[in-house]
Amino acid sequence: MADPQPSQQPPSQDPPQVPAADGEASKGPSKSELKKRAKEEEKARKAAEKAAKQAELDAQKAAADVDFATEFYGKLPLNQSQSRPGRKRTPVACLSPDLDGQTVLVRARVQASRAQGSKMVFLNLRQRSDSVQALLILAQGKVSKQMIKWAAGLQTESIVLAEGVVKKAPEPINSATVQDVELHLTQLHLISGLDTKLPFTVEDANRPEQTQQTEEDPEYKRVLLDTRLNNRVVDLRTETNQAVFKLQAGIGSLFREFLEGQGFIEIHSPKLQGAATESGASVFEVSYFKGKAFLAQSPQLAKQMAIAADFERVYEIGPVFRAENSNTHRHMTEFIGLDLEMAIEEHYHEVMELLDGLFLHMFRGLRQRYAKEIDTVRKQFPADEFKWREGPEGTLKFSFKQAVDLLVDDGVPREKLDDIDTENEKRLGRIVRAKYDTDYYIIDKFPMALRPFYTMPDSEDPTVSNSYDFFMRGEEILSGAQRVHDAALLAEQMRQKGINPESMKPYLQAFQLGCPPHGGGGIGLERVLMLFLELNNIRRASLFPRDPKRLEP
Repeated sequence: MADPQPSQQPPSQDPPQVPAADGEASKGPSKSELKKRAKEEEKARKAAEKAAKQAELDAQKAAADVDFATEFYGKLPLNQSQSRPGRKRTPVACLSPDLDGQTVLVRARVQASRAQGSKMVFLNLRQRSDSVQALLILAQGKVSKQMIKWAAGLQTESIVLAEGVVKKAPEPINSATVQDVELHLTQLHLISGLDTKLPFTVEDANRPEQTQQTEEDPEYKRVLLDTRLNNRVVDLRTETNQAVFKLQAGIGSLFREFLEGQGFIEIHSPKLQGAATESGASVFEVSYFKGKAFLAQSPQLAKQMAIAADFERVYEIGPVFRAENSNTHRHMTEFIGLDLEMAIEEHYHEVMELLDGLFLHMFRGLRQRYAKEIDTVRKQFPADEFKWREGPEGTLKFSFKQAVDLLVDDGVPREKLDDIDTENEKRLGRIVRAKYDTDYYIIDKFPMALRPFYTMPDSEDPTVSNSYDFFMRGEEILSGAQRVHDAALLAEQMRQKGINPESMKPYLQAFQLGCPPHGGGGIGLERVLMLFLELNNIRRASLFPRDPKRLEP
């Protein structure tokens, strides 16, 4: 039996050995290489995490950049009356705590805006003389950051349509006239922006006149009167001017109210006349087809002719033109006249007393019905309260001669007082205020030489007339008299004043046909307003004043 063969070893599982370069023995990765590889792998892992995180942030940013509030803000299309959805608007003046929690729609101007970061903007919204604070706050799904940014960039004086929820204010808001609520906006759209730069801000124009620039108020800018009048539309937006012209309307309303209660009717006389009637030197001549005409200095002649036509009691509110080159604080070339004329039964003092009653009605009405507006004006134009006498003593009345005596006693030479000029009028006003504690008084019996041709002379002294002037704060605000109703006497007085009766034949004929005794007066509306409020310049009491140097705007 053959000997068994020795068993063979199984083949080795190790990879074949590769000879090292230069005959060196084969080795595995070194520790430093393994460490290096580990660092690279960690770096790659962190880079991948960073990229994933950045991708997530980019996705979030992209989502945030999507403006979800585009329908809630922006410029509205030009209003060409395309539609009429009938959405109820709420006046700013009507916003109150009673509306707490209710959504309202308001049209107003942006008076001021103030952003607080990118999440909130405060707006002061003004409508006429009323204003309210509004807030726009970042809110998911309602108010976007783009909406906040857009609202913060709105120009001052832009007109917007604002929708929001009324909220009770936690404390009074001093920067607005409506101080007990604020408006939390949900929508804000631009109706009308500005195409030019504002000449001044309404806020600057509304500052008290005597305010001076201080270290605490370095941004204060005084807006001069000429600048205001040259840019009157902006100036009229101030809270003060809104109040001034409400008061002006109030005077006209009270004038009508009183006279209609006394049986007067309103007339409308022509302002174009064929002859320069009352004073040829102070009328405006205008071309009239192939000839010329004159602007009426007053409705005086028409009022008298209406009395001759048996109207008995008439009044008019209308423009008056005076071509006087007077550049003073109280003269204009065009103003609004409040005129009346009435038949008298026995004595011209019937007219004077009715006029007195009219003024007292206006003064009381302004104080009682327009207290808010008066207070508003006084914030910018502080003034002593206007005083008049009430009760049994009634309005202070004295003659022209007594007025002269008061001035003489105060040191004015008598020879300078044939007429009482503006300076002495004011001086007399100060004397009367100090002596009688009133700003309102009447002077009667003026010299005939100082009055127009149609003024009735006194029955006992033909050098004195049956005429009177009314004064406020030492300045004339009404001139009136008994008129001549006798045609012969009227023609004679025309000739004495250098007027040819033939040039006024239709007027004279009214008296030749028979006319009752009558009298009246003419009041300057703007002058009454200026003096009641003590505005110091009549141009502040005129919407768009006209004087020798101003014909626009």
